[in-house]
Amino acid sequence: MTERFGNNLVIRTLSWVLILFIVLSSWAGEGNSVNWDTAQEILRRIHSPTFPDREFLITDFGAVGDGKTDCTEAFRQAIKACHKAGGGRVIVPAGIFLTGAIHLKSNVNLHLTKDAIVRFNTDPKKYLPVVFTRWEGVECMNYSPLIYAFEQENIAITGEGLLDGQASSKNWWAWKGSKTTNNRNQNLARKKLLRMAEEGVPVEKRVFGEGGYLRPNFIQPYRCKNVLIEGVRIVNSPMWEIHPVLCENVIVRGVNIRSHGPNNDGCDPESCTDVLIEDCIFDTGDDCIALKSGRNADGRRINKPIENVVIRNCQMKDGHGGVVIGSEISGGARNIFVENCIMDSPNLNRALRIKTNSVRGGLIENIFMRDVKIGEVSEAIVKINFYYGEGDAGNFLPVVRNIYLTNVTSQKSPHVFYIKGYESSPIKNIFLENCAFYGVREASEINAVENIVLKNVIISGKKP
Repeated sequence: MTERFGNNLVIRTLSWVLILFIVLSSWAGEGNSVNWDTAQEILRRIHSPTFPDREFLITDFGAVGDGKTDCTEAFRQAIKACHKAGGGRVIVPAGIFLTGAIHLKSNVNLHLTKDAIVRFNTDPKKYLPVVFTRWEGVECMNYSPLIYAFEQENIAITGEGLLDGQASSKNWWAWKGSKTTNNRNQNLARKKLLRMAEEGVPVEKRVFGEGGYLRPNFIQPYRCKNVLIEGVRIVNSPMWEIHPVLCENVIVRGVNIRSHGPNNDGCDPESCTDVLIEDCIFDTGDDCIALKSGRNADGRRINKPIENVVIRNCQMKDGHGGVVIGSEISGGARNIFVENCIMDSPNLNRALRIKTNSVRGGLIENIFMRDVKIGEVSEAIVKINFYYGEGDAGNFLPVVRNIYLTNVTSQKSPHVFYIKGYESSPIKNIFLENCAFYGVREASEINAVENIVLKNVIISGKKP
Protein backbone atom coordinates (compact mmCIF):
# COMPACT_ATOMS: atom_id res chain seq x y z
CA MET A 1 0.00 0.00 0.00
CA THR A 2 1.31 3.42 -0.94
CA GLU A 3 -0.16 6.63 0.39
CA ARG A 4 0.82 10.21 -0.37
CA PHE A 5 -0.47 13.28 1.45
CA GLY A 6 1.16 16.48 0.18
CA ASN A 7 4.79 16.35 1.25
CA ASN A 8 4.17 13.37 3.55
CA LEU A 9 4.57 9.86 2.20
CA VAL A 10 3.91 6.69 4.16
CA ILE A 11 4.68 3.29 2.63
CA ARG A 12 3.67 0.25 4.65
CA THR A 13 4.20 -3.41 3.90
CA LEU A 14 4.05 -6.54 6.00
CA SER A 15 4.32 -9.96 4.41
CA TRP A 16 3.95 -9.20 0.72
CA VAL A 17 6.41 -7.89 -1.85
CA LEU A 18 6.00 -4.33 -3.08
CA ILE A 19 7.80 -3.40 -6.28
CA LEU A 20 7.88 0.36 -6.61
CA PHE A 21 8.07 2.40 -9.79
CA ILE A 22 7.18 5.73 -8.21
CA VAL A 23 8.10 8.93 -9.96
CA LEU A 24 6.87 12.00 -8.13
CA SER A 25 9.09 14.35 -10.15
CA SER A 26 12.20 14.36 -12.31
CA TRP A 27 14.64 11.44 -12.29
CA ALA A 28 18.06 11.46 -10.64
CA GLY A 29 20.83 13.60 -11.98
CA GLU A 30 18.84 16.16 -13.90
CA GLY A 31 20.13 19.64 -13.11
CA ASN A 32 22.99 18.36 -10.91
CA SER A 33 26.54 18.47 -12.26
CA VAL A 34 27.86 16.37 -9.34
CA ASN A 35 27.84 12.61 -9.95
CA TRP A 36 30.05 9.55 -9.64
CA ASP A 37 32.51 11.06 -12.11
CA THR A 38 33.10 13.67 -9.41
CA ALA A 39 34.30 10.89 -7.11
CA GLN A 40 36.97 9.96 -9.64
CA GLU A 41 38.10 13.57 -9.81
CA ILE A 42 38.41 13.62 -6.02
CA LEU A 43 40.43 10.39 -6.00
CA ARG A 44 42.85 11.76 -8.59
CA ARG A 45 43.69 14.62 -6.20
CA ILE A 46 44.24 12.42 -3.15
CA HIS A 47 47.71 10.96 -2.69
CA SER A 48 49.72 9.35 0.09
CA PRO A 49 52.50 11.39 1.66
CA THR A 50 56.02 10.11 1.03
CA PHE A 51 58.88 10.01 3.49
CA PRO A 52 62.67 9.90 3.25
CA ASP A 53 64.31 6.51 3.74
CA ARG A 54 65.43 7.13 7.32
CA GLU A 55 64.49 5.21 10.46
CA PHE A 56 64.52 6.30 14.07
CA LEU A 57 63.97 3.47 16.56
CA ILE A 58 62.26 4.69 19.73
CA THR A 59 64.32 2.30 21.84
CA ASP A 60 67.40 4.25 20.75
CA PHE A 61 65.89 7.23 22.56
CA GLY A 62 65.26 5.44 25.85
CA ALA A 63 61.93 3.69 25.27
CA VAL A 64 61.46 0.38 27.07
CA GLY A 65 58.73 -1.98 25.89
CA ASP A 66 57.83 -3.44 29.27
CA GLY A 67 54.39 -1.82 29.58
CA LYS A 68 55.49 0.00 32.74
CA THR A 69 58.20 2.48 31.81
CA ASP A 70 56.92 5.91 30.77
CA CYS A 71 58.11 6.38 27.18
CA THR A 72 56.59 9.83 26.55
CA GLU A 73 59.95 11.57 26.36
CA ALA A 74 61.41 8.86 24.14
CA PHE A 75 58.61 9.35 21.61
CA ARG A 76 59.10 13.11 21.76
CA GLN A 77 62.84 12.90 21.18
CA ALA A 78 62.57 10.36 18.36
CA ILE A 79 59.95 12.47 16.54
CA LYS A 80 62.03 15.61 17.09
CA ALA A 81 65.15 13.95 15.66
CA CYS A 82 63.27 12.57 12.66
CA HIS A 83 61.68 15.93 11.89
CA LYS A 84 64.98 17.79 12.29
CA ALA A 85 66.73 15.38 9.93
CA GLY A 86 64.18 16.12 7.23
CA GLY A 87 61.77 13.28 7.92
CA GLY A 88 61.50 9.51 7.86
CA ARG A 89 59.96 6.76 9.97
CA VAL A 90 59.85 6.62 13.75
CA ILE A 91 59.76 2.89 14.42
CA VAL A 92 57.92 1.27 17.34
CA PRO A 93 59.29 -2.27 17.63
CA ALA A 94 57.70 -5.29 19.29
CA GLY A 95 56.79 -4.63 22.91
CA ILE A 96 54.33 -2.68 25.03
CA PHE A 97 55.19 1.00 25.21
CA LEU A 98 53.41 3.16 27.78
CA THR A 99 53.14 6.84 26.90
CA GLY A 100 51.30 10.10 27.31
CA ALA A 101 50.47 12.45 24.44
CA ILE A 102 52.35 11.96 21.16
CA HIS A 103 52.71 15.06 18.97
CA LEU A 104 53.62 14.43 15.33
CA LYS A 105 55.75 16.79 13.25
CA SER A 106 55.98 17.35 9.50
CA ASN A 107 57.50 14.57 7.40
CA VAL A 108 57.25 12.01 10.23
CA ASN A 109 55.67 8.58 9.82
CA LEU A 110 54.98 6.92 13.18
CA HIS A 111 55.25 3.25 12.25
CA LEU A 112 54.11 0.41 14.50
CA THR A 113 55.54 -3.01 13.70
CA LYS A 114 53.27 -6.04 13.84
CA ASP A 115 53.81 -6.90 17.52
CA ALA A 116 54.04 -3.32 18.75
CA ILE A 117 51.54 -2.01 21.29
CA VAL A 118 51.41 1.68 22.15
CA ARG A 119 49.45 1.92 25.38
CA PHE A 120 48.31 5.37 26.50
CA ASN A 121 48.48 6.45 30.11
CA THR A 122 45.11 7.21 31.71
CA ASP A 123 46.56 9.95 33.94
CA PRO A 124 45.02 13.18 32.54
CA LYS A 125 48.15 15.15 33.49
CA LYS A 126 49.98 13.28 30.73
CA TYR A 127 47.90 15.28 28.22
CA LEU A 128 48.86 18.72 29.49
CA PRO A 129 49.60 21.49 28.71
CA VAL A 130 46.38 22.21 26.85
CA VAL A 131 46.42 22.51 23.05
CA PHE A 132 44.30 24.19 20.38
CA THR A 133 41.62 21.63 19.60
CA ARG A 134 37.99 21.19 18.61
CA TRP A 135 35.66 19.47 21.06
CA GLU A 136 32.24 18.36 19.84
CA GLY A 137 32.44 20.90 17.03
CA VAL A 138 33.64 23.85 19.13
CA GLU A 139 37.21 25.20 19.21
CA CYS A 140 38.88 25.52 22.61
CA MET A 141 42.05 24.91 24.59
CA ASN A 142 41.82 21.48 26.14
CA TYR A 143 43.71 18.29 26.93
CA SER A 144 45.89 17.14 24.06
CA PRO A 145 44.47 14.31 21.97
CA LEU A 146 46.39 11.10 22.53
CA ILE A 147 48.06 11.56 19.13
CA TYR A 148 48.03 15.16 17.90
CA ALA A 149 49.47 17.31 15.13
CA PHE A 150 48.91 21.02 14.60
CA GLU A 151 49.57 22.75 11.26
CA GLN A 152 51.92 20.03 10.01
CA GLU A 153 52.42 18.54 6.53
CA ASN A 154 53.17 14.99 5.40
CA ILE A 155 52.39 13.00 8.52
CA ALA A 156 51.42 9.37 8.97
CA ILE A 157 50.57 6.64 11.44
CA THR A 158 51.15 3.25 9.81
CA GLY A 159 51.89 -0.40 10.49
CA GLU A 160 50.15 -3.44 11.89
CA GLY A 161 50.52 -2.61 15.57
CA LEU A 162 47.95 -1.70 18.22
CA LEU A 163 47.04 1.70 19.65
CA ASP A 164 45.36 1.17 23.02
CA GLY A 165 43.78 4.19 24.70
CA GLN A 166 43.02 2.11 27.83
CA ALA A 167 39.76 4.03 28.28
CA SER A 168 37.15 2.40 30.50
CA SER A 169 34.34 3.21 32.89
CA LYS A 170 37.02 3.60 35.58
CA ASN A 171 38.70 6.56 33.87
CA TRP A 172 37.91 8.55 30.72
CA TRP A 173 34.47 7.08 30.02
CA ALA A 174 33.20 8.05 33.47
CA TRP A 175 33.67 11.70 32.48
CA LYS A 176 30.67 11.40 30.16
CA GLY A 177 28.60 11.77 33.33
CA SER A 178 26.66 9.51 35.66
CA LYS A 179 25.25 9.50 39.18
CA THR A 180 28.33 7.70 40.47
CA THR A 181 30.99 10.16 39.30
CA ASN A 182 30.38 12.80 42.02
CA ASN A 183 30.51 15.79 39.64
CA ARG A 184 33.73 14.52 38.06
CA ASN A 185 32.11 14.72 34.64
CA GLN A 186 31.93 16.95 31.58
CA ASN A 187 28.47 18.45 32.10
CA LEU A 188 29.36 21.84 33.59
CA ALA A 189 32.37 22.39 31.33
CA ARG A 190 30.41 21.35 28.26
CA LYS A 191 27.67 23.88 28.99
CA LYS A 192 30.29 26.55 29.65
CA LEU A 193 32.12 25.86 26.38
CA LEU A 194 28.93 25.99 24.33
CA ARG A 195 27.93 29.25 26.01
CA MET A 196 31.36 30.80 25.37
CA ALA A 197 31.11 29.90 21.69
CA GLU A 198 27.66 31.45 21.38
CA GLU A 199 28.92 34.61 23.10
CA GLY A 200 31.92 34.88 20.77
CA VAL A 201 34.59 34.44 23.45
CA PRO A 202 38.01 34.17 21.69
CA VAL A 203 39.27 30.60 21.45
CA GLU A 204 42.44 31.33 23.44
CA LYS A 205 40.23 32.27 26.39
CA ARG A 206 38.17 29.07 26.23
CA VAL A 207 40.60 27.21 28.47
CA PHE A 208 39.66 23.86 29.96
CA GLY A 209 41.84 20.84 30.66
CA GLU A 210 42.33 19.94 34.31
CA GLY A 211 39.08 20.08 36.24
CA GLY A 212 36.96 20.41 33.10
CA TYR A 213 36.57 16.72 32.33
CA LEU A 214 36.29 17.23 28.57
CA ARG A 215 37.67 13.96 27.23
CA PRO A 216 40.39 14.12 24.57
CA ASN A 217 39.98 12.53 21.16
CA PHE A 218 42.34 9.70 20.21
CA ILE A 219 43.94 10.90 16.95
CA GLN A 220 43.53 14.51 15.85
CA PRO A 221 45.53 16.19 13.09
CA TYR A 222 44.46 19.85 13.11
CA ARG A 223 44.97 22.14 10.09
CA CYS A 224 47.29 19.59 8.50
CA LYS A 225 47.99 18.65 4.89
CA ASN A 226 48.76 15.20 3.49
CA VAL A 227 47.69 12.88 6.30
CA LEU A 228 47.85 9.07 6.19
CA ILE A 229 46.53 6.68 8.84
CA GLU A 230 46.97 3.13 7.63
CA GLY A 231 46.87 -0.42 8.91
CA VAL A 232 46.84 0.12 12.65
CA ARG A 233 44.36 -1.28 15.14
CA ILE A 234 42.69 1.08 17.60
CA VAL A 235 40.91 0.11 20.84
CA ASN A 236 39.48 1.80 23.93
CA SER A 237 39.37 5.48 23.00
CA PRO A 238 38.35 8.24 25.44
CA MET A 239 35.87 9.45 22.77
CA TRP A 240 36.12 10.05 18.99
CA GLU A 241 38.84 7.82 17.53
CA ILE A 242 40.11 9.43 14.31
CA HIS A 243 39.26 13.13 14.08
CA PRO A 244 41.03 15.14 11.36
CA VAL A 245 39.98 18.81 11.56
CA LEU A 246 40.41 21.43 8.83
CA CYS A 247 42.78 19.12 6.97
CA GLU A 248 43.43 18.61 3.26
CA ASN A 249 44.29 15.36 1.50
CA VAL A 250 43.48 12.77 4.17
CA ILE A 251 43.66 8.98 3.77
CA VAL A 252 42.36 6.53 6.37
CA ARG A 253 43.06 3.06 5.03
CA GLY A 254 42.93 -0.48 6.40
CA VAL A 255 42.33 0.63 9.97
CA ASN A 256 40.54 -1.72 12.38
CA ILE A 257 38.67 0.12 15.16
CA ARG A 258 36.99 -1.58 18.11
CA SER A 259 35.90 0.76 20.89
CA HIS A 260 32.54 0.74 22.63
CA GLY A 261 32.64 3.63 25.07
CA PRO A 262 30.41 6.72 25.03
CA ASN A 263 30.83 8.98 21.98
CA ASN A 264 33.24 6.43 20.54
CA ASP A 265 32.81 7.40 16.89
CA GLY A 266 35.18 5.56 14.57
CA CYS A 267 36.26 8.22 12.06
CA ASP A 268 35.01 11.82 12.14
CA PRO A 269 36.59 14.05 9.48
CA GLU A 270 35.51 17.60 10.32
CA SER A 271 35.66 20.55 7.93
CA CYS A 272 38.16 18.63 5.77
CA THR A 273 38.62 18.59 1.99
CA ASP A 274 39.53 15.57 -0.14
CA VAL A 275 39.20 12.58 2.18
CA LEU A 276 39.47 8.87 1.37
CA ILE A 277 38.33 6.24 3.89
CA GLU A 278 38.77 2.72 2.57
CA ASP A 279 39.20 -0.92 3.60
CA CYS A 280 38.45 -0.19 7.26
CA ILE A 281 36.52 -2.12 9.92
CA PHE A 282 34.39 -0.22 12.42
CA ASP A 283 32.94 -1.75 15.59
CA THR A 284 32.03 1.21 17.75
CA GLY A 285 29.96 2.58 20.61
CA ASP A 286 28.67 5.46 18.47
CA ASP A 287 28.69 6.32 14.76
CA CYS A 288 31.09 4.29 12.60
CA ILE A 289 31.86 7.24 10.31
CA ALA A 290 30.49 10.70 11.10
CA LEU A 291 31.17 13.65 8.81
CA LYS A 292 31.15 17.00 10.63
CA SER A 293 31.75 20.74 10.14
CA GLY A 294 31.44 22.55 13.45
CA ARG A 295 28.66 23.26 15.89
CA ASN A 296 26.24 26.20 15.93
CA ALA A 297 27.83 29.68 16.10
CA ASP A 298 31.37 28.29 16.09
CA GLY A 299 30.72 26.22 12.97
CA ARG A 300 29.26 29.25 11.23
CA ARG A 301 32.21 31.40 12.35
CA ILE A 302 34.71 29.05 10.72
CA ASN A 303 32.29 28.29 7.88
CA LYS A 304 34.17 25.35 6.36
CA PRO A 305 32.20 22.33 5.10
CA ILE A 306 33.25 18.73 5.08
CA GLU A 307 33.54 18.10 1.36
CA ASN A 308 34.79 15.73 -1.29
CA VAL A 309 34.78 12.50 0.69
CA VAL A 310 35.03 8.98 -0.74
CA ILE A 311 34.20 6.01 1.52
CA ARG A 312 34.66 2.57 0.01
CA ASN A 313 35.20 -1.10 0.82
CA CYS A 314 34.55 -0.64 4.54
CA GLN A 315 32.79 -2.91 7.01
CA MET A 316 30.48 -1.46 9.64
CA LYS A 317 29.49 -3.62 12.59
CA ASP A 318 28.10 -2.13 15.83
CA GLY A 319 27.37 1.60 15.85
CA HIS A 320 24.66 4.23 15.86
CA GLY A 321 25.07 4.67 12.11
CA GLY A 322 27.19 3.29 9.27
CA VAL A 323 27.76 6.59 7.46
CA VAL A 324 26.48 9.65 9.32
CA ILE A 325 26.42 13.36 8.51
CA GLY A 326 26.14 15.56 11.59
CA SER A 327 25.15 16.48 14.07
CA GLU A 328 27.93 19.11 14.32
CA ILE A 329 27.28 20.21 10.75
CA SER A 330 26.80 23.99 10.82
CA GLY A 331 29.48 24.49 8.15
CA GLY A 332 27.69 22.12 5.79
CA ALA A 333 28.60 18.95 3.87
CA ARG A 334 28.80 18.25 0.17
CA ASN A 335 29.97 15.69 -2.35
CA ILE A 336 29.99 12.53 -0.23
CA PHE A 337 30.42 9.18 -2.01
CA VAL A 338 29.93 5.75 -0.39
CA GLU A 339 30.40 2.49 -2.27
CA ASN A 340 31.05 -1.24 -1.85
CA CYS A 341 30.54 -1.29 1.90
CA ILE A 342 29.05 -4.00 4.12
CA MET A 343 26.93 -2.95 7.10
CA ASP A 344 25.54 -5.63 9.37
CA SER A 345 24.75 -5.93 13.07
CA PRO A 346 21.67 -6.04 15.31
CA ASN A 347 23.49 -3.26 17.15
CA LEU A 348 23.90 -1.07 14.07
CA ASN A 349 21.00 1.38 14.09
CA ARG A 350 21.05 2.93 10.60
CA ALA A 351 22.94 2.66 7.33
CA LEU A 352 22.81 6.31 6.20
CA ARG A 353 21.96 8.96 8.77
CA ILE A 354 21.72 12.76 8.58
CA LYS A 355 21.10 14.62 11.84
CA THR A 356 20.75 18.36 12.37
CA ASN A 357 18.24 20.98 13.55
CA SER A 358 17.43 24.69 13.24
CA VAL A 359 20.06 25.58 15.86
CA ARG A 360 22.84 23.90 13.88
CA GLY A 361 21.53 24.41 10.35
CA GLY A 362 23.92 23.60 7.52
CA LEU A 363 23.66 22.93 3.78
CA ILE A 364 24.00 19.20 3.13
CA GLU A 365 23.98 18.17 -0.52
CA ASN A 366 25.11 15.60 -3.04
CA ILE A 367 25.19 12.37 -1.04
CA PHE A 368 25.76 9.24 -3.15
CA MET A 369 25.63 5.58 -2.06
CA ARG A 370 25.93 2.58 -4.34
CA ASP A 371 26.64 -1.16 -4.20
CA VAL A 372 26.19 -1.32 -0.44
CA LYS A 373 25.07 -4.58 1.20
CA ILE A 374 23.21 -4.27 4.47
CA GLY A 375 22.55 -7.36 6.54
CA GLU A 376 20.62 -6.05 9.53
CA VAL A 377 20.03 -2.64 11.07
CA SER A 378 17.85 -2.00 14.10
CA GLU A 379 15.98 1.12 12.91
CA ALA A 380 16.15 2.32 9.29
CA ILE A 381 18.17 2.17 6.09
CA VAL A 382 17.98 5.96 5.70
CA LYS A 383 17.24 8.29 8.59
CA ILE A 384 17.15 12.07 8.17
CA ASN A 385 16.17 13.98 11.27
CA PHE A 386 15.78 17.77 11.55
CA TYR A 387 14.67 17.40 15.16
CA TYR A 388 17.92 16.02 16.57
CA GLY A 389 19.10 17.45 19.90
CA GLU A 390 17.59 20.88 20.41
CA GLY A 391 14.97 20.28 17.70
CA ASP A 392 13.30 23.21 15.94
CA ALA A 393 14.50 25.86 18.41
CA GLY A 394 16.68 28.15 16.27
CA ASN A 395 16.73 30.43 13.26
CA PHE A 396 19.08 28.48 10.99
CA LEU A 397 17.02 26.21 8.80
CA PRO A 398 18.97 23.19 7.58
CA VAL A 399 18.95 22.39 3.87
CA VAL A 400 19.28 18.79 2.70
CA ARG A 401 19.10 17.94 -0.98
CA ASN A 402 20.26 15.49 -3.64
CA ILE A 403 20.57 12.03 -2.09
CA TYR A 404 21.14 9.09 -4.42
CA LEU A 405 21.05 5.36 -3.58
CA THR A 406 21.79 2.79 -6.27
CA ASN A 407 22.09 -1.00 -5.89
CA VAL A 408 21.63 -0.87 -2.13
CA THR A 409 20.18 -4.01 -0.56
CA SER A 410 19.21 -5.04 2.96
CA GLN A 411 18.06 -8.25 4.60
CA LYS A 412 16.34 -6.94 7.73
CA SER A 413 15.24 -3.54 9.02
CA PRO A 414 12.17 -2.17 10.79
CA HIS A 415 12.01 0.73 8.29
CA VAL A 416 13.48 1.72 4.95
CA PHE A 417 13.02 5.46 5.43
CA TYR A 418 12.58 7.41 8.63
CA ILE A 419 12.63 11.05 7.57
CA LYS A 420 11.51 14.12 9.51
CA GLY A 421 12.12 17.45 7.80
CA TYR A 422 10.54 20.86 8.28
CA GLU A 423 7.60 22.03 6.20
CA SER A 424 9.43 25.39 6.06
CA SER A 425 12.56 23.69 4.70
CA PRO A 426 11.61 20.38 3.09
CA ILE A 427 14.22 17.80 2.18
CA LYS A 428 14.59 17.80 -1.60
CA ASN A 429 15.49 15.19 -4.19
CA ILE A 430 15.84 11.63 -2.89
CA PHE A 431 16.47 9.10 -5.64
CA LEU A 432 16.59 5.29 -5.34
CA GLU A 433 17.26 2.93 -8.22
CA ASN A 434 17.65 -0.86 -8.34
CA CYS A 435 17.38 -1.31 -4.58
CA ALA A 436 15.86 -4.19 -2.60
CA PHE A 437 14.88 -4.13 1.07
CA TYR A 438 13.67 -7.33 2.73
CA GLY A 439 12.54 -8.24 6.22
CA VAL A 440 10.84 -4.85 6.59
CA ARG A 441 8.26 -4.35 9.31
CA GLU A 442 6.85 -0.94 8.32
CA ALA A 443 8.59 0.42 5.29
CA SER A 444 8.68 4.16 5.71
CA GLU A 445 7.62 7.31 7.42
CA ILE A 446 8.46 10.39 5.39
CA ASN A 447 7.57 13.94 6.37
CA ALA A 448 8.37 17.19 4.55
CA VAL A 449 10.08 15.82 1.45
CA GLU A 450 9.86 17.25 -2.06
CA ASN A 451 10.68 15.06 -5.03
CA ILE A 452 11.26 11.47 -4.02
CA VAL A 453 11.85 9.02 -6.85
CA LEU A 454 11.91 5.23 -6.52
CA LYS A 455 12.75 3.26 -9.66
CA ASN A 456 12.79 -0.53 -9.59
CA VAL A 457 12.75 -0.71 -5.80
CA ILE A 458 11.59 -3.80 -3.89
CA ILE A 459 10.27 -3.54 -0.33
CA SER A 460 9.19 -6.77 1.30
CA GLY A 461 8.25 -8.00 4.73
CA LYS A 462 9.55 -11.43 3.74
CA LYS A 463 13.08 -12.73 3.93
CA PRO A 464 14.95 -12.70 0.62
